[in-house]
Amino acid sequence: MFVKPRTVRIGASVVDAAKLMKGEESGVAPIVEDGRLVGVVTDRDITIRVVAEGRDPKKTKVEDVASRDLVTVDPDQALEEALALMDEHHVKGLPVVEEDGTLVGIVARADVRRHVEADEAESVFA
Repeated sequence: MFVKPRTVRIGASVVDAAKLMKGEESGVAPIVEDGRLVGVVTDRDITIRVVAEGRDPKKTKVEDVASRDLVTVDPDQALEEALALMDEHHVKGLPVVEEDGTLVGIVARADVRRHVEADEAESVFA
């Protein structure tokens, strides 16, 4: 249900993160250090904390504008719990993280909704 995302490392520029987002057609670039999630930079972070403040995206490092107070889920959490967390924190997706902090994926609201709707359709026709 979740996909293993491409990531950026501490020290990468905001331009690197934006290129990753463009290539992945995503609004988020997870930041990892030694395989562990340390933050995420979103398209909104870049807009508000870089562009609107007139900072140079080539010189601005992802860790300088990243969101660090992260809401995550573990791989065994129920999809309903993930959706509830997304609703509560007004986010479109959540990093999926092992107990040791290793990033194993991202679960997106749209993917969960499609999965739930498919299950409901199957039960209707069963």
